[in-house]
Amino acid sequence: MKISEASRASGVSARSLRHYEDEGLIVPGRFSNGFRDYCQSTIDRVLIIRSLLESGLPVRLIRELLPWLTDGSDAGSDAVCAEFLHEVQNYRDRLAARIAVLSDQQAALDAYLRQARRTDL
Repeated sequence: MKISEASRASGVSARSLRHYEDEGLIVPGRFSNGFRDYCQSTIDRVLIIRSLLESGLPVRLIRELLPWLTDGSDAGSDAVCAEFLHEVQNYRDRLAARIAVLSDQQAALDAYLRQARRTDL
């Protein structure tokens, strides 16, 4: 299917599909005229990519994870898997730290607003 059809089928913009290709996340086939040709397995892969991006994983980690999720292959040794899981854990820990900082900032703003409202009365 052409890129416009793939966009409709996946719910992902044509621009995003091109971006996924540029990042090496998908490799659509090509028609004889050079237009991209998306098969159902590529659409399925796009749906996985979209889900992983929405979960907050960076493209670099998604690129490493995709072979395990979509190709049905072993995609490497246990050491590679352990290293990948370590990277995901590190990403998660950095995200938790950012959430903690944002929660502190939110609490400070809440305190400020409570104080400001008390003085307005």
